[in-house]
Amino acid sequence: MHLSERIEKFEFDFADRLLTVEIGKFAQLTNGSCFVKYGDTAVLVTATMAEEQRSGIDFFPLSVDFEERLYAVGKIPGSFLKREGRPSEKSILASRLIDRSLRPLFCDYLRNNVSIVCTVMSVSKDCSPEILSIIGSSIAVSISDIPWNGPISAVSVGLVNNKFIINPDAFQKSVSDLDLTVSSNSEKVIMIEAGANQISESKILESIIFGHNYNLNMINFIKEIKSKVGKPKIVIKPCEIDKEIEDYIKKLYESEIREAIFVFEKKERDNRVKFICEKIIQEMSVKYIDKIEDVKVCLHMLQKDTIRKSIVNFEKRVDGRGLNEIRKLSSEIGILPRTHGSALFSRGKTQVLTVVTLGPMSDNQTIDDISTEESKRYMHHYNFHSFSVGETRSSRAPNRREIGHGALAERALEFVIPKVKDFPYTIRLVSEVLSSNGSTSQASICSSTLALMDAGVPILEPVAGISCGLVVEDNKWKTFLDIQGIEDFFGDMDFKIAGTKNGITAMQVDMKIDGLTFDIIKDALTKTKDARIKILDDSILKSISHPRSVLSKYAPKVMTVMISVDKIRNLVGSGGKVIQKLCSEYKVKIDIENDGRIFVISSELDNCKLAIEKISNITRDIKIGDVIDGNVTRVMDFGIFVELAPGRDGMCHISKLSNNRIECITDIVNLGEKVKVEVINIDSKGRINLKKI
Repeated sequence: MHLSERIEKFEFDFADRLLTVEIGKFAQLTNGSCFVKYGDTAVLVTATMAEEQRSGIDFFPLSVDFEERLYAVGKIPGSFLKREGRPSEKSILASRLIDRSLRPLFCDYLRNNVSIVCTVMSVSKDCSPEILSIIGSSIAVSISDIPWNGPISAVSVGLVNNKFIINPDAFQKSVSDLDLTVSSNSEKVIMIEAGANQISESKILESIIFGHNYNLNMINFIKEIKSKVGKPKIVIKPCEIDKEIEDYIKKLYESEIREAIFVFEKKERDNRVKFICEKIIQEMSVKYIDKIEDVKVCLHMLQKDTIRKSIVNFEKRVDGRGLNEIRKLSSEIGILPRTHGSALFSRGKTQVLTVVTLGPMSDNQTIDDISTEESKRYMHHYNFHSFSVGETRSSRAPNRREIGHGALAERALEFVIPKVKDFPYTIRLVSEVLSSNGSTSQASICSSTLALMDAGVPILEPVAGISCGLVVEDNKWKTFLDIQGIEDFFGDMDFKIAGTKNGITAMQVDMKIDGLTFDIIKDALTKTKDARIKILDDSILKSISHPRSVLSKYAPKVMTVMISVDKIRNLVGSGGKVIQKLCSEYKVKIDIENDGRIFVISSELDNCKLAIEKISNITRDIKIGDVIDGNVTRVMDFGIFVELAPGRDGMCHISKLSNNRIECITDIVNLGEKVKVEVINIDSKGRINLKKI
């Protein structure tokens, strides 16, 4: 059969824009693939699975790659090699977004390598390639023979003039108070990612429901595609655990395991659990020498079952806290003497140090990806050190998790960072995780708020972050605040929410189950609101209630002035002579924007003020009647030329030098002398005529 006879094309009206899906045209050797277009955005999505299961692993080996191609936006890569290199930050964040949308619906026991690749081939600024990639991935896996409990759909939800908008275009995004992505199946919400301008919990819940309801139409569309071109799913049987071993371990060692788990201190708890498990494995290796892996699995399941049932049935946690109790808080500012701002925040054994660095606008990060963003003024970087969890691993380049956590903290604070006109600085935050026992990303948000205020950055409101966990057992569920490492590992959800006292600024949900009901989401939103207000009142605002009024003496001083665009050439001067002289004379750096904004940077504020005054003189409009003191730059037979501003001279005719007859101009004035003149005429060519006063 000819290739074209196997091509299937499907169309769907998606938020008043046409979405098309082509099956069978590209990548025929994959388990499943589709070519999806939405407006002028086009993505090829492929899904492949290895035939053999990987042995010796206890996780599902899924990899998701969001492959940016700069030809998609008509760009040539800026590197020396002129080809795409390592994934951009945007690409990594998109890959994580897709992964978190799909992963919960794969079966727990799948151990075959599965790879999903979304190759972005064309991009329109009004149609999100990330949303299209989630939908394309859902289609590709649904029609493949890979076992999966989909389909899902995803939408972006904006809020403009208090009205929700599905998949907002570029302009709507620029004025929206909400940037929410919701992935869901036909019954529950699978993934949430959001940045918000201090939006209330009730409005956030309303937006999630709004997005979920819109997803239902797309899910039905994908089901239709699957019914027509879908392959039968491969049946993969779960590994059977020897029931005798399971019962034997539970009978002999359950109480011992329980006692070790419910130890307050993390390090002591970890050591005791490790010691007991090693002892049990050694004891059982005599009787079950060929089934040691089953013994390890049973020990893992016993720990998990103990923790989960204790939370659901008895509301008891491993460290003795109540479900809504936050660990001990502490915070401190001004940790590092030579930095522009620094702060240490601790919640239990989780400890994060954040450092602020301020720079001129020329320090903005240049963006080289498929987005419309060309530069970035505010950056947040997150470093997770191996020593923070007691490991001895060597430091490496930031991994996807570190980039994701840094982006979440950046988003949480983005809406409270002052505008350039109010604070003309590039801002970089670096969060160093010094000790980790759960929820370091939210601790980094708290330490960042403290560090920004310590640096004197006039943030609009202080922001705090907190996480909420979940355990679902036997049709019962419990949420609990401030999850620690072991609860995250054995729990079902990590619901991260950051915000001010006024509302939410960022939200991210990681899940291990097949979705959340609206009741669970509402409960988590309510609990985290109370918790973040407590963190603000009891810790952050007690350390520093307002941003410092004065910047660190080590921070650069920046002043701005706005000039007319046509005066930029006057400031620069021929061959840059004027601006170079200014920088040298006043010991400043001067950055010029195309719109006429001038940034003057120096270590001394007085230098900035003097340079600004000089710039104002250089670029001011000279009008008839202005009286100016200037230096004589040339003496001619017919008159003199006087410098009115750097690079701008006016001519004073000999007849205007004195009321009396002049035999020799040098009898009145000499080269280099300062004279006071009045502007009496400006001709059509801009030539200025003067009169000596």
